[in-house]
Amino acid sequence: MQALATEYLPILLFLGVALGLGLVLMLAAMILAVRNPDPEKVSAYECGFNAFDDARMKFDVRFYLVSILFIIFDLEVAFLFPWAVAFRDIGDVGFWSMMVFLAVLTVGFAYEWKKGALEWE
Repeated sequence: MQALATEYLPILLFLGVALGLGLVLMLAAMILAVRNPDPEKVSAYECGFNAFDDARMKFDVRFYLVSILFIIFDLEVAFLFPWAVAFRDIGDVGFWSMMVFLAVLTVGFAYEWKKGALEWE
């Protein structure tokens, strides 16, 4: 029984610290939070229209196009980090496969630019 308690002690200690820190942070936010926020600060800013309006209203699709482009290039950067870390170990095949990947993304970016997908007006 003693050995079992010593094996689980670090886990219980970690859970206790995590719960305590979580409670302290939530209480601090409740105590220190501003009660009357500025209307401009709580307004819709992500998509350009109010979040609680009619769901069937017309909206500009260009926002979604820009967000899809952001996701594509964000994923490109996510693939670049492990490639850069393992650059010495991957050899020529890994290098040229990444160059093909970047070339495909560059061609796609040039196509979107030519089609005017990045123009907001």
